[in-house]
Amino acid sequence: MSAPASTRPGHLDVSVIIVNFNVRAFLEESLRSVKQSLGTLRAEILVVDNHSVDGSCEMVRREFPEVTLIANEDNVGFARANNQAIKQARGRYLFILNPDTLVEESTVGTLIAFLDAHPDTAAAGCQILNPDGSFAPESRRAFPTPLVAFFRMTGLSRLFPRSRLFGRYNLGHVPTDQITEVDALSGSCMMVRRAAISYSAAAYSALDEASRRAALDARLGDITGQGGPGVFDEDFFMYGEDLDWCFRFQEAGWKIYYTPDTRIIHYKGESTKKNQLRYVRLFYGAMIRFAEKHLRRRYPPLLLWLLRAAVVGRGCLSALRRVCRHRAVRDAVLVFGVMAAMGLVRSMQLGLAFPSLFYWLIAPSFALIAVSTIGILGGYQGQGRHLGAVVAGVSLAVLLLSSTSFFVKSIAFSRAVVLASLPGSILALTAYRLLRKARTQLPLRTLFVGDAREAQRLQEAQRVMDAPPFAIIGYVPSAPCDESIIGMPSLGTIETLRDLVQAHEAQAVVFAAASLSNRTIFTLTRRLSGLPLETSILAQNHAHVIGKASVALLQGAAVMEAQEALGYIRSAAAHRIFDGTLALLTAAAHPWVLLAARLLRSRPFWKALAARTRQWPSVLRGRVSVVGYRAGEGFEPPEEWALRPGVFAVTESLGPHSVDAHADAEQVYWSYVQRQSALVDWLIVLRAIRLMRLA
Repeated sequence: MSAPASTRPGHLDVSVIIVNFNVRAFLEESLRSVKQSLGTLRAEILVVDNHSVDGSCEMVRREFPEVTLIANEDNVGFARANNQAIKQARGRYLFILNPDTLVEESTVGTLIAFLDAHPDTAAAGCQILNPDGSFAPESRRAFPTPLVAFFRMTGLSRLFPRSRLFGRYNLGHVPTDQITEVDALSGSCMMVRRAAISYSAAAYSALDEASRRAALDARLGDITGQGGPGVFDEDFFMYGEDLDWCFRFQEAGWKIYYTPDTRIIHYKGESTKKNQLRYVRLFYGAMIRFAEKHLRRRYPPLLLWLLRAAVVGRGCLSALRRVCRHRAVRDAVLVFGVMAAMGLVRSMQLGLAFPSLFYWLIAPSFALIAVSTIGILGGYQGQGRHLGAVVAGVSLAVLLLSSTSFFVKSIAFSRAVVLASLPGSILALTAYRLLRKARTQLPLRTLFVGDAREAQRLQEAQRVMDAPPFAIIGYVPSAPCDESIIGMPSLGTIETLRDLVQAHEAQAVVFAAASLSNRTIFTLTRRLSGLPLETSILAQNHAHVIGKASVALLQGAAVMEAQEALGYIRSAAAHRIFDGTLALLTAAAHPWVLLAARLLRSRPFWKALAARTRQWPSVLRGRVSVVGYRAGEGFEPPEEWALRPGVFAVTESLGPHSVDAHADAEQVYWSYVQRQSALVDWLIVLRAIRLMRLA
């Protein structure tokens, strides 16, 4: 189903509006899928960037020059950013879309055709799929009335998702393949009739044809219609603005519909990670805001007070759960357990029970000092193991408590236990990190689906990686090919993909975007729904794979997650300590490297290494870093990234031909910014030196 293009001169069928915040790789693939979906429609694409620091704006200007880019100097929020684009839009329909989504080739045309066929409808949404192919419940929603909210807060909606009573919020009792009038849609994907924004349904239907045409052709900011709900409410910074907008549309007499005739994939909240306390505050704050704005007139004050109390309580529980999942809390529990165990062993040796003071003051203080020091030294930033921070944190805790015991006689009995806890705590924290790292870095048994050349590209990209994310066990061709070309077996056909996954116990499936249509990928993903595996998409012409929660770079970098801000940047103090320590070690080694360079003139490696070790004074002065960017490489990182020129460039560790394009260099440096640590720097230095020897 597709919508006919408009024949009126200067008139656009649709304006696609995307608000972006630090999800560059997702945005790029989303824009590609949107362009395919627009087909012959007369359309425009507007991207509003909320001050991203991951190179999103540069990517849009370079890769999509036809896109209208609005680059904000601050993060103004989802609602306000959408309004900026809405007021510039020229389409008779507005397609509000999240940047971490992929749409089918027919999506835009199908939604336009639906609204053309339903003139009393203000907005229409479609099936939203999770990355694993399952149906996302937020595709259609009911308003959070006190009763609906109560069932959701208490978990009854999850226990009985298909109940007409308990599952009302996500309409679980309604088949997913049924066109349904709903209360609200998800702001991640909704097609909106622009005229509905400024006119009530009755006022718009009363207009004659000439007035309607004028309303459609005029810019939204120039329309002064009657009884329209207006644009997004900017009091909602993020979350809840879509519920509020749909509520106001219906107050103005319009209808809201869900149609299953097309689908999108949504990678769920990549701009705001849901394990962050900020998400809890924004999400539950938006629910309270919605209740105070719309439900106060309809329900007794007591019910609203109970709803607010339930929202606040649920928000506090969610915040507490997320805090408890933090690595610092886990470390504190682990360290406390080690010291408590040491205390029990010591008390058994002495035949005396330790005072309760040991368990409620000394052991907790030991854990608190240790994790606080680890945090100050950057031990909870990024995804590294940060073993140096662990050793320093536990050692400082031992030093402080042992010293204090000489002055406070009431805790002198604990001195031996504190000292004995040093190796045990370091061993426990280190083992936990190593096991966690080993578990997360095991390559997944993977089936590749797509063209032979794309399969070969994925194989070659993984060869330069220290820890490849995929162990490709077979190939499912999109077209017949010679297996000898790609060096992997062809296991079957696309039609039998689900059976192949089960038969070969695959843990992941990678689809090639260059050789499969979005519709085909969506269909196959849907078929795989319910299986315990991850599905990813190999992007066209770029070395990254889009997965459910991250973008894996395939040029020597590890996983790059799209963070909402640069919260994972290593502290300046931790960075300087690493640089200074390595500079002093280099100063001691430099004379020996110079001697080797003079004695072994036929070996250019020692001469090149001497040129690097000669820079240790500049590192000590802070003019350069041990690891940074290479001046003159063609890419200058933004100031917000806090990167300095480096003795070793991050891109050096990838080999001489791994990063040829500006875009690839930018991706690699952004990945490094988000995962930098002393361990990562050290590995980059070792790999760069190894490549120098092989050159």
